[in-house]
Amino acid sequence: MTALLAKEYDKALTLYTQLSEQKEATSFYYLGFLHFKGHGVNQNTKKAFDYYLEAATREVAVAQFEVALMLENAEGCEQNESEAAFWYEEAAKRGSMDAYNNLGAMFKEGRGVPQDYKKAFVLFSKAAEANNAKAQFNLGALYDMGLGCEENKEKAIEWCRKAAYQGHKMAGGIIKRMQHDGQIVF
Repeated sequence: MTALLAKEYDKALTLYTQLSEQKEATSFYYLGFLHFKGHGVNQNTKKAFDYYLEAATREVAVAQFEVALMLENAEGCEQNESEAAFWYEEAAKRGSMDAYNNLGAMFKEGRGVPQDYKKAFVLFSKAAEANNAKAQFNLGALYDMGLGCEENKEKAIEWCRKAAYQGHKMAGGIIKRMQHDGQIVF
């Protein structure tokens, strides 16, 4: 890290600390980010989680998503998938398309919530329509397998193509498999 960049992180740390003392909601998110990345401070995922959680309880959507991700992956905290699902839902309520996608994956797989393909379909659809590549792939996979919806190879291809055009590698894999199986011809 350059000396100039380190100086900027020190400034950010000072500013966000001052704002957090005034209980400014997003400052807790940024303090969490600095601790998570180790910018201007020693990297500390536990502190990052605590700061993110403080921001999440203050309805900062990006912090709610980060808390959910950390709970899902046991980063800086104990793994708790049902709590992760709660925070993904909170972030989704505030418009996070990544949260819609991740919550959809939890319903698809039955992690932290009861398995529900129809709910996964609805969640993936919402994020896919908003151009989220991961959700487009996931929606295509549901159409391909007929989970939570009628099996529809054309729609599976359509959504996987959209995801592949955005660089989603696994979407390209489904398209290649369908070509190999003779289901589609380009």
